[in-house]
Amino acid sequence: MKRPGQPAELAAAYVMLASDEASYISGATVAVTGGKPII
Repeated sequence: MKRPGQPAELAAAYVMLASDEASYISGATVAVTGGKPII
């Protein structure tokens, strides 16, 4: 992708992390970057 994320794409990640589906995730860094390296 290598493009800036759209607000809806970022919000979808936040909603998933706040949902019951993510209840077993703890102490993880989730980089929502669309494949663009963060330097």
